[in-house]
Amino acid sequence: MSLPVGSYVVDVRSGRVGRVMGHVGPYLQLRPVGGGREWDCPPDGVRRATDAERISAVTAYANARSRGEVP
Repeated sequence: MSLPVGSYVVDVRSGRVGRVMGHVGPYLQLRPVGGGREWDCPPDGVRRATDAERISAVTAYANARSRGEVP
């Protein structure tokens, strides 16, 4: 499965939602919703995020930001 940069995916190993930022060697570089440190994930360790998962992740970040928990 070829995932373009900017795609929202779920790391099935951890359940984290992230955006594909690039491809280096055999790994995808994923960044958490709202920014932060990227992590590597093998292509077979991700699946496309559903609309509900994407919206939930964005909403959770917005709520945490409004509470002052994240910059």
